[in-house]
Amino acid sequence: MDKSDIINAIHPLPAGSMERMAACMEEVAYAKGTRILRACKTERNVFFIKKGIVRAFVSTHGREITFWLGAEGTPVVSMKSYVSGLPGYESVECIEDTVLYVLRHATLTSLFADDVNIANWGRRFAEKEMLRTEERLIPQLFTTAAERYRSLMANHPELLRRVPLEHLASYLGVTPVSLSRIRASLK
Repeated sequence: MDKSDIINAIHPLPAGSMERMAACMEEVAYAKGTRILRACKTERNVFFIKKGIVRAFVSTHGREITFWLGAEGTPVVSMKSYVSGLPGYESVECIEDTVLYVLRHATLTSLFADDVNIANWGRRFAEKEMLRTEERLIPQLFTTAAERYRSLMANHPELLRRVPLEHLASYLGVTPVSLSRIRASLK
């Protein structure tokens, strides 16, 4: 995805503000399996996925629990690190070879101070991240794994083709065997 498409999907900016912000975004590439963020480390930069898929996970009791998946156009940020400067909870790993745009924390802070349009963009970014978290958390508490799988099929079918079964199962809160049963029952 193009920088301006990603920026405008969060909140449209006037041309001058768009140019300033896009000029500050650096393109970086990572191989499949690379960890972009590491749990217990501070990463204050914000990333945007140009191409590829990543997953966020926590390690507990010797297992990796995937709680978030992101594809093209999606922001990648450890909100705890970004906001507080403290180590984050999560690790973020590339599931495919991935190209990202990175926006450095200090640069973004400066842009917020210098351009009210970009500051408003940042507010909308934070609001949308809160909504995304809420939309993920509430269904996890009150829907079945089969319902969550159907929602994933309807809203993000590309993830079903591109994310390994074990990560999808973890994301849905089930074992790979249970996910296979759910998939078979829906055919």
